[in-house]
Amino acid sequence: MALVRWDPARELDLLQGDMNRLFDTFFQGRGVGAAAANGSRRWIPPMDLVEADDEFVLRADLPGLDPDDLELEVKDNVLTIAGERRAEHEDRKEGYHRVERSFGRFSRSLDLPEGIDASAVTADFDRGVLEVRIPKPAERQPTKIEIGSRNGTSLESGEE
Repeated sequence: MALVRWDPARELDLLQGDMNRLFDTFFQGRGVGAAAANGSRRWIPPMDLVEADDEFVLRADLPGLDPDDLELEVKDNVLTIAGERRAEHEDRKEGYHRVERSFGRFSRSLDLPEGIDASAVTADFDRGVLEVRIPKPAERQPTKIEIGSRNGTSLESGEE
């Protein structure tokens, strides 16, 4: 019997291959595989969310889009970015074309903390990067409540 050295990197590669096959099967059963056969694939643009002292800054990579292709909305403390990247390839009868870039409609939503002022949210779009600045809500200060007695005088003053 031959001894085989255990290689954890090989095991991870096998696991990754199994997971890729699982997700491919899952999404093909939901109609995305049919879209892939037509040259389109599901597109989910990557986003970063950074917390600064007085605001949250969201950056989304949206190459090939114009600001007119995007919709940005805040509703019920949920920020939603939606849009569409259109296919740029040509359909040709002759020759072989390879289409690897994804396109189509997308929508990403992000829950915001309570108390966000939607009218103070700003957005800029430069060189394919959407930057959304979300001011943090003002910290809620505790409200001191004076305690009274049953005869109407304040207990804090030492009178009863």
